Amino acid sequence: MSKLFTCEEIAARYDVKIITVWDWIRKKKLPAIKIGKQYRVSEDDIKEFEEKARTSKV
Repeated sequence: MSKLFTCEEIAARYDVKIITVWDWIRKKKLPAIKIGKQYRVSEDDIKEFEEKARTSKV
């Protein structure tokens, strides 16, 4: 199973505010799992999110 990241960790990774991460989740741009009252994002979903955001193929 891949590691699960918190919204705070993702916000720090991309240097954005946490509200931006919540917005990505609400708009279905970033898949997330809701555990209790908090969201968690898997490492695989982060990689897929980055691939979709890529402007050119490397």
